Amino acid sequence: MVLAKDIPGLDGGVFMAKGTCLDPGSIEALDDLGAPFVFVTPGHDDTSLAVSRTEDYVARFFAYVNPDNPAILELYRLVLERAYKSVFPKWLLPCEKDLRAKNVEHMKDLFFKDHGDIDELVRHETELASFPDVYFKIKEILDSPTSSAADIAKVVASDVGLSAKLLRLVNSSLFSFSSKIDSVTHAVSLIGTRELATLALGISTINFFKDIPPELIDMKVFWRHSLSCGVFGKLIAGQIPEFKADKFFTAGLLHDCGRLIMYKNMPYASVQALLSARTEMLPLVDAEQQILGFNHTEVARKLMETWSFPSNLTTIIGGHHDPMASDEPRETAVITLADILANAAAISSGGTFVLPALPDDAWEILGLKPEKLKAILQDHDRSIAEVTAVFL
Repeated sequence: MVLAKDIPGLDGGVFMAKGTCLDPGSIEALDDLGAPFVFVTPGHDDTSLAVSRTEDYVARFFAYVNPDNPAILELYRLVLERAYKSVFPKWLLPCEKDLRAKNVEHMKDLFFKDHGDIDELVRHETELASFPDVYFKIKEILDSPTSSAADIAKVVASDVGLSAKLLRLVNSSLFSFSSKIDSVTHAVSLIGTRELATLALGISTINFFKDIPPELIDMKVFWRHSLSCGVFGKLIAGQIPEFKADKFFTAGLLHDCGRLIMYKNMPYASVQALLSARTEMLPLVDAEQQILGFNHTEVARKLMETWSFPSNLTTIIGGHHDPMASDEPRETAVITLADILANAAAISSGGTFVLPALPDDAWEILGLKPEKLKAILQDHDRSIAEVTAVFL
């Protein structure tokens, strides 16, 4: 693109002359000037410039993953294709400064690196907040080998908000049932007692996370990523015959819950990690480790243990950034990949963080073919808006 008219400067002179080719630097200069709009005419290099900028933009999100991994190669190709489709009709690539976190000098941390530990951090949070009664009733059902479909149906139906969300979720395209499910009892009969109880447990847990500093995180963005991870988790697990896919939605939904505890109790240190991740283009989990001395998965594991969360889900959530060290490496690798796909899917609409690592052996243990990723992304795109509408 080239300028069709002169852009006046603040001093009355010409800030940028007609005919100037608008490269990334000049576009950012106009943005800094505060020009609300400019008149442009097409330039002969527009397409090649857009392609080059898009490729550079996407490539930096893949800086910390193995480029020789066949899954990563396929994912890069798919994300680049999605980014091209977004850029050419309407979407503007974000400027570098738009990816930076805000600072929060006015906030105060309750815990500090090398002073106190994860146990104290989690204990402080759980002592101040209480869970709804329905959570404990669902836990009793999950813990009891004699629980029946009628038991979980009765508990879920007793909570109007929970049952409404659950029914909207199971009626979404993510579950793809051929006819409408109009009661919790019907849902239990189709999904299973433990599977529905696990979904209900995850949904009831969300209300625990309140009062997160808005300067640190837009909670809608946070939960959109979490829901996206949950959708991907269910879709990936659905490719593995021996897995019950529904619990992976819950695992994905809560996979980053440790971050919310850190944001609430260590806002200043957390924003330093956010700044480091965005400025240096590091995976956020690595920035957390550098700045805080621990990361959100360790906090999540302790939190889940304190809640007496189902041990299998605790293992998956607590190990998703190091799946091969998990007691359940294959199940944990599902959420490892789901998290990566959720981050990758957001790149073409303004992603924030580079992709976390996908260990080669974690990909191999899943037994998936790279060609499956395209269909998984398409299925995610078909259902994510509907699933998000249930919760947000």
